[in-house]
Amino acid sequence: MTATLAAALLRLAGGPGDAAPVDDVHAMSLGGRILVAVLTALTLLFLLRLVRRGQLRGKYALLWLAVGAAMVGFAIYPDVLVPVSDVLGISYEPAILFLAAIGFLFIVIVHFSYELSRLEDRTRTLAEELALLRADTTEPAPPDAAPGDAPPGDAPPGDAADSGPGG
Repeated sequence: MTATLAAALLRLAGGPGDAAPVDDVHAMSLGGRILVAVLTALTLLFLLRLVRRGQLRGKYALLWLAVGAAMVGFAIYPDVLVPVSDVLGISYEPAILFLAAIGFLFIVIVHFSYELSRLEDRTRTLAEELALLRADTTEPAPPDAAPGDAPPGDAPPGDAADSGPGG
């Protein structure tokens, strides 16, 4: 099965001639490409499963699917990093991935902090509204009435005001 997957990935990449490394130093073996592609596919399937179950919201799923698509791109064309590293003046190409990952995770953390703050404010507002609603629905008895006293206008049964038989 992995050989079939590898052949399909090479066909998508344009064949073995297009997937040749820039030089021997920057070469990634076919096994390495297959491993990255399989891990990426498993990650994407896991994300789709979370979305289908409703455990991951759509906006976050799109974010992680985009990351997965970028991983697939690097699995198929790993030598894309060579010209990018040359332009940026970085001698070790995988350092670009670490730099990008750190920057991406920083942005994700800032976004999650924003969401957390927003949800804390919303929770506080909802708790205050709930307390006000509960206070409105449970009105206390007047302070001068003793417990068990009937409200004015209601005569207890058996009073003189009660016109029952024989009374």
